[in-house]
Amino acid sequence: MSVYDDMARTYAVHAGDSAYNAHYDRPAVLELVGNVAGKRVVDAGCGPGLYAEELLARGADLVALDASAEMVAIARERLGSRAHVLHANLNDPLPFAADEFDLIVSALVIHHVDDRPACFREFFRALKPGGRAVVSTQHPTTDWLRKGGSYFDVKEEEDVWHRGDVEFTVHFWREPLTALCAAATDAGFLIDRLVEPLPAPSMRERFPEDWEKLHREPGFLVLRVVKPRDT
Repeated sequence: MSVYDDMARTYAVHAGDSAYNAHYDRPAVLELVGNVAGKRVVDAGCGPGLYAEELLARGADLVALDASAEMVAIARERLGSRAHVLHANLNDPLPFAADEFDLIVSALVIHHVDDRPACFREFFRALKPGGRAVVSTQHPTTDWLRKGGSYFDVKEEEDVWHRGDVEFTVHFWREPLTALCAAATDAGFLIDRLVEPLPAPSMRERFPEDWEKLHREPGFLVLRVVKPRDT
């Protein structure tokens, strides 16, 4: 995960008030999360801790984890003793017991995981019956239009992110919506909501070009899935 270690500090500053993070994905994810007061929550792929900070403010009993040691360090600085932040990789089994949590939040991470079905199976295992996972990702149609080939391809792609004056090459998995949904349902989840979010009103003044673009075409999508109570 060295690329995320290398970009961690600049990414934390960028994501704090960027169009696609602060004014698009984060509001959409947190709206689907709903009330978390007193609930056991995992922020799976917490990055610099921006979502975790909001979940704590809403009263969650939070554990956060990330595969990047530098992101973990930043999240620990941000969250202090209010949350337990672990260095753990979503490509591996989660370091939790079964039926331990009420909610898992995983924002813009699943497309970086090599085995998405296995990741959803681990989410399912760690959640209590009736528990939910809110997972955001890049929109598969947008990725297909950007990258070409067949929409139905399942393949590893790369993007170049500019953070400050530095370029970072980031790898991710592109797959059709059918495959993403099947990864969740084959794990045992029921799909409760599938949202193609519109940008928050706050984006209109800060980033008007992005606001207009995201009113014409999707950037991300968010799934809220539920573990049945009779599991």
